Order: sequence, then structure tokens, then C-alpha cells
Amino acid sequence: MTGSAAARLAFALLTGVGLGFWLRDRQVVSETPGQAPIAVTGPSAAAPSEVRLDPEPLLANLAATRDFLSRWFPALAAGEEPKAPDYSPERVLYDQYRLVDEALAALRPQTPGHTDLYVVAFAGDGDENVFRNEVEYVDKLFSERYGARDRVVVLANNPATVETRPLATWTNLELVLDGLLEHDRFDPDEDILLLFMTSHGDEEHNLYVGMDLMPLDWIAAEDLSRTLSARPFRWRVSIISACYSGGFLEGLKNSTSMVITAARADRTSFGCGVDSDITYFGKAFLVEGLNQTDTFRGAFEIARQLVGDWERAENQPASEPQIASTPLIEAKLAQWRRGVTLGPVQPFAVAADASSRSEASSARP
Repeated sequence: MTGSAAARLAFALLTGVGLGFWLRDRQVVSETPGQAPIAVTGPSAAAPSEVRLDPEPLLANLAATRDFLSRWFPALAAGEEPKAPDYSPERVLYDQYRLVDEALAALRPQTPGHTDLYVVAFAGDGDENVFRNEVEYVDKLFSERYGARDRVVVLANNPATVETRPLATWTNLELVLDGLLEHDRFDPDEDILLLFMTSHGDEEHNLYVGMDLMPLDWIAAEDLSRTLSARPFRWRVSIISACYSGGFLEGLKNSTSMVITAARADRTSFGCGVDSDITYFGKAFLVEGLNQTDTFRGAFEIARQLVGDWERAENQPASEPQIASTPLIEAKLAQWRRGVTLGPVQPFAVAADASSRSEASSARP
């Protein structure tokens, strides 16, 4: 069972359990004029003439269920209530093939005899702008500093981008990867794929994928490994920024790949949340590391030191970012880097807010 299927099953079962506990414990009160209230408990009690339900057992059981489910549904942990989106989910989903096709059509073809870097950036959680901020910065950083302009595809779950970016879904990720291999956009033997994924992660090594009330599939470590292994991308750099992301490392590494994760397999990472602009690891690796050095390994070493310093300063447990690399991929990355004229340092800025989005998607025609 994939992580997404397990999460949905858990949601259904635990909600049922919570309601079941309430039905078992519920209390009703029968009141007859001139008499004291009589407490009646259990489903076998006779129906009184007037019934008043005691909400406390229901609230207690639902609160416990909510706390347990917040492990998989981060918005619940923040105490947020589901909100109706200001766009039509049906229209958004219907629009995905067009948005993916447009994103692929905008890419420059690969340069024969030259190693090009193609970037796919994936922001899985649509409820927190921090993840959108990171992938938009990835686009800016690699386009302006690392010579990958028009070779970056951003997949983002965010209400502000439903008209301009494809959703970050497992299906769209596969569509983009397949599309890169078509129409001479990418040479699997010559070019390098950089996959950057940022979201929440859980202890079972599932990457959270969701936005508002749309039922999107989560991506487990084994899902991502199979997705990439099924396609002929020889040279790969996979960067997974999420809690417990070290659990993705084993399935993604091979002799021609580099894998970087924000945390060890059994550790959380920090810096997400509705009040954050960028995660600790995103700031350390992207903003600091890749603006101070021009190698991924060098940026990782800078990030590992910075993240450790920040965590110690705030008395947080160490996340311990991880890296797996080989001499083959290191040599290939060096070859790519020699062919790139390094651009200027790119300052970080939060992405434009939702108010700049057209209102066209919020109403049906």
C-alpha cells in the first residue's frame, strides 16, 4: 500500500473510531416539566421526549482523533479548519494537462555534445507558502546563477499558482519526466536531471502531497524510487527537503546519482510552518550554500554546518542532513559546471502573494 492510500485509510478508520467512541459514551438528558433532568446513557436507552446531547464526550474523542491524524495531515496540527477554496477544484484538475504541456513546451532543447542541467522543482504542501517560496527560489537560482534558464519546471501546490503552475502531484511529476525525454528536450546519456522536492514528511517516509480539500496521492520513498528507476535518466541529483527525508536516500542512490536529504531517516527537520518564509535546510543549502560555492557537495557541507548551528542555538534536536554521492556523478557535475558561466548571487525573496492571481478560476463559466 502506498503512503497516500494508507493515509486515506487511516483517516477513514480513525474518524469512524472517534465517532464510535462518542456513540458509546454519549449522554442524553430527558427533561419533563416539573421534574429534575434524568441522565440516559447508551444506544439502548428509551428515547426521551426532549433530548439534549452532551457535547463533551464527542469533542474529547474528536480532539484525540484530530491529534492522532495531525501526524499525517499537518494542517490539523496547526489547528486549522478546512476552508472552501477560492477556485474551482474541478477546473484546476481538468487544466493539468494543458499546464504541463505549456511548461514542457517552454523548455529549451538540449545542446548536442554539451551537458545541460534540467531542474524539476516540486512543492507538495499547498497549505504553507514556505514550500512554494522554496521552489520559486529554485527557479530563480538555477535560471539566473547556474545557466538553466528555460530548463526549469516548477510543480507547486498553492492557491496563488493554480492558473500558472502545474500542481505538484505524482501524476504530473511522471508526465514531466516523460515529457523531458521527448522532442530532443533531454539527452539521458549526456544531461543531468536535478529533482528538488520540498514538503512535510512522516516517519514512514511518505512525502505529503495536498492542497485544500483536493484528494492528492502522497509519495512514498519506494514510489519515488520506482518512478525514477523506470525512466532512463542516467545522471541524477535528487534533493529531498522534508522531515525524515533520509528514508528516501537508500532507494534513490546509485553509481551515477547524488542524493541529498534535509534530515536523517529518523529525524525531523525545521523551519516550515505558516509563519516561515523558507525552511532551515532550504535557506542553508539554496540561499547560503549555492550562493557561496558552485558545487552541490560544497553547498551541502555549508548547509550541514549552518543547520546544526541554528538547531543548537534554538535547542532543537539535530536533523543531521544526509548525502550520498559517487566519483562518477561528481565528475559529471564538474563537467557540467565547467560549461556554465556562473551568474550573480541571487537574494531570496518570498513569492508574490495570492492577490496577484486572476480571479478567473474562482467562478465557473
